[in-house]
Amino acid sequence: MLEVFLKRHQGKIPRPTIYHNPVCGTSRKVLQILRDYGTDPIVVEYLRDTPSRHTLAGLLAQAGLTPREAIRSKEELYKVLGLDAPEITDEQLLDAMAENAILINRPFVSTQAGTRLCRPAEVVFEIL
Repeated sequence: MLEVFLKRHQGKIPRPTIYHNPVCGTSRKVLQILRDYGTDPIVVEYLRDTPSRHTLAGLLAQAGLTPREAIRSKEELYKVLGLDAPEITDEQLLDAMAENAILINRPFVSTQAGTRLCRPAEVVFEIL
C-alpha cells in the first residue's frame, strides 16, 4: 500500500519542515518517511535551534493542540519545574517549552497541507 501511495504522490508533496530530534526513534522514522516520499525536508534540530515562543505558539495553533497536549510530560524536567500542577496555565507551559526545548514533544511537521505532532509517526500521512 505504501508503494502505491508513493508512486501516486511522488513529486507532488510540498517541502515539509520537521522539528527533529535525531536521538528520538519516532522523529527519525518520520524523517525517513518524508525522505522516502521524495521530499527534501527542512530539518530543524529544535534542541540546537530552539523555535521562538511565537513560532512554537504558531505550531501548536496550526496543529490544533494546547501546550499541555504538546509538552513532554514524561521528561524529568516537567516534574522538577512543577508543570504537572493543575493550576499551571497554558501560557506558563508555553513559556517553559520555549525556555527548555527538551519539553517540546516531537516531531512536529509542517507542510502546505497543515501541521501535526507526528506521534505516532503515521500521523504524518495526514499532511502529505
